[in-house]
Amino acid sequence: MSTPRSVVLERLAYTLVAPVLAVAPNIYPDSPVNQVVQLAGAAGLGGWILASKSDESGAGRKILRWTPLVLAAAIDVTATLTTGWGPYGLDGILAAAWAVAGCTVMPFSRHARRHHRPALAGPAPQAQPVEAAPEPTVALPDDGADHLTRGARTLWEAAGMPARTHIVSATRHPAMQHDMTILLRASETGRPITGLSEAVVAAAFGVHASDVVLVDVAVQPGRQGGPGWLEARITPDANQRRRSQPTPEERWADRVGGPKGGAPGSVLVHRTRDEARGVTFYRAKMADSTDTPRIDLAKVCRGLGLPEDDSCVFVLIDGTEFLISAFDKPPLSAIFPATRELLTPDAKGMYVCGFTITGQPVKNMVFQHDKNAAAHGLILGVSRSGKTQFFAINMAAQSLDGQVVWLSTVRKDEKTSTLGRYIDRQGSNALWMARSLRAAKALCEIRAEMPWPHDGKPHDYKPGDSRCPYRQLNVYADEFMTAAQDALFGEDIQSNGDDLTVTGLKYGIGFNPAGQSPFAHNGFSTEMKDNLRQNSRPTIFNMGSPGATRKAAEGTMENAYDVPTIPARYSRSEGSAIERAMRGEADPENGVSTGGVAVIVLDNGRAVLMRSLYADFDTDLSELFPDEVNHLTDYEIQELEKRGLWGDWNRDPDPGEFWPEPEEDDGEDGGPRRRGGGKGTGGKRGGKSGSNRSEPQVTSPRQALEAIKSLNNA
Repeated sequence: MSTPRSVVLERLAYTLVAPVLAVAPNIYPDSPVNQVVQLAGAAGLGGWILASKSDESGAGRKILRWTPLVLAAAIDVTATLTTGWGPYGLDGILAAAWAVAGCTVMPFSRHARRHHRPALAGPAPQAQPVEAAPEPTVALPDDGADHLTRGARTLWEAAGMPARTHIVSATRHPAMQHDMTILLRASETGRPITGLSEAVVAAAFGVHASDVVLVDVAVQPGRQGGPGWLEARITPDANQRRRSQPTPEERWADRVGGPKGGAPGSVLVHRTRDEARGVTFYRAKMADSTDTPRIDLAKVCRGLGLPEDDSCVFVLIDGTEFLISAFDKPPLSAIFPATRELLTPDAKGMYVCGFTITGQPVKNMVFQHDKNAAAHGLILGVSRSGKTQFFAINMAAQSLDGQVVWLSTVRKDEKTSTLGRYIDRQGSNALWMARSLRAAKALCEIRAEMPWPHDGKPHDYKPGDSRCPYRQLNVYADEFMTAAQDALFGEDIQSNGDDLTVTGLKYGIGFNPAGQSPFAHNGFSTEMKDNLRQNSRPTIFNMGSPGATRKAAEGTMENAYDVPTIPARYSRSEGSAIERAMRGEADPENGVSTGGVAVIVLDNGRAVLMRSLYADFDTDLSELFPDEVNHLTDYEIQELEKRGLWGDWNRDPDPGEFWPEPEEDDGEDGGPRRRGGGKGTGGKRGGKSGSNRSEPQVTSPRQALEAIKSLNNA
């Protein structure tokens, strides 16, 4: 390895100058050589001072560069001041040391080169063939990209150009230090990007995989798109803020609308707060308009940080949109007093029967304006759930519309007896119910032949028509399920109830059964239930459990929509149940009765949770009912009397009224043979004889037992 010429010359200079430094001061003290050396040392000191005060880099290198001159001057001054050659030949030793140090360190030759390696460390220069200038690489094309894009390309190239792609551009997000969006394109034209994932991009840029989102690139004017392009959004800063302080939309997307959330596939439209009513509304919709909302309300509450309280959090679904209402206090625990203004039907026969959780009025109908017919009613619920309260407001609305009301129950109670003072007729046993249904069925025949005054011909019932010669009749049958299972009159009640639901509407007669089950095995035949469902707004109060309530509501709906839940009581969750258990404390008893809260099925099959209007039976109900009680016409009463279907419906059964009259050979004691039920023809008393009477259809164990007893008697 050859030594550079500058190094050789500098070593030669040190070797020649060293004897001069030792000899000149001792032999020729006044020689100009000493002055030259000392002036050179002074210049070196000036260079030290300037280098130390300079703000530029390389001050140490400059000081080392001037060091040989300063040391040479110091040696010359020392040799001048010492006697002779100094102790132990010190002048010669210093000069020799200076030369050795200069040859080894080489300040001028080595430290004057700042931007390349020392000359001694490099090989001798060799002639190289002339080559063409290297072309820009794929990762760093010479397209005038900005510094951010070039830096991103460097990281991408260091990662091995994942998925055979390169970065077209990188754009920093506003007010973010590390967040950016990179536009990727396949290296080969016409090839789709495959095998690229969030984890691959995250590894290239040193972020977490959850901080990367890949988005397809749409075709734009002046730029291609499609499978060969891909956009990667890298947002570590935004995600850090999103995890610590998310917006309502971000919280919904992360915890509710995700695949494992309470409403997968949904997006939050907006969140609003109503301070006056103490409620927060979350309005959301499905991202895909073809999807159906699938809502787990408990998971939604946990995702939004709301208490899992079925008395304060409700959901309302409307197509692909839905509304979640989170109340501070149970909204349905409020009482809505009934007034005559609310109960007075409008021209279409609609009146306000209650209010929903959002304060919206819920309307029921006293007749079907669109079908030009009377209206049935179906009211379900267990004892003390609010059925009789709903009877009161329903009967008041019908009476205010000028209609006639009959009420029958299986057992007598205070509320039904009170209502009897404001309606046409009221009774409290199965016999009374059976006779009222027979009379109502007979009225269908009577009104079918009843002439109208304007032309003297009979017509079907037209609600609101002033020419109609009779009033609409509403027959209420409370505890219909129990009455339909009565051993003596149950079959007659069920048979006539079925007929009345089919034929009563066109003659202005509405049937309103109430009970604790809408199913066939409990007295509601499929035919009756279908007619009631299509010609009424079924109202389901608490059925004993949320599951039973939903089942009853679904049984009255044409399509099983989401049915709201009615708990046994409304109670707010206070504290932690786990902590109370650890301390041995009792749970708080702060429940509020849900009596009067019901699910009403509207015309479109949607179930709505409401609290019905409250009629206080401890006060005078005359403020709700009209001043005059509505009755049947004299003509209708005369026709019923002709058929033996009017008068005291509490009297004992007449011979042959519900079962055939006894024959002489019937039993040893001549007593009548009672058979459960009857034909229920509604015609003349007695009906047909037992020989011509068709055998009843057996639909329950009780009826099968009665049939066996009849065979034994035969």
